[in-house]
Amino acid sequence: MTTIEVLGTGCAKCKRLFANAGQAVKDLKIAAEVVKVDDLDEIVKRGVMLTPALFINGEIVAEGRVPDVNEIKSMLSEGQ
Repeated sequence: MTTIEVLGTGCAKCKRLFANAGQAVKDLKIAAEVVKVDDLDEIVKRGVMLTPALFINGEIVAEGRVPDVNEIKSMLSEGQ
């Protein structure tokens, strides 16, 4: 199963990225878990300097911006 993590403190951009990731999973009809990571220590530990950040299966794929649904779908398709 694919794990998608949205790292951020809960700002509007973080919420939009979480929603976009969820919509991408729904559109692709894939088995994936979308998780919010809002613990500041964990975010720093992962080396994220700008939030929101998007991780797919432990790899950072976007930082400091909000990819749209189609871009996230493309990222997910590349990993399969």
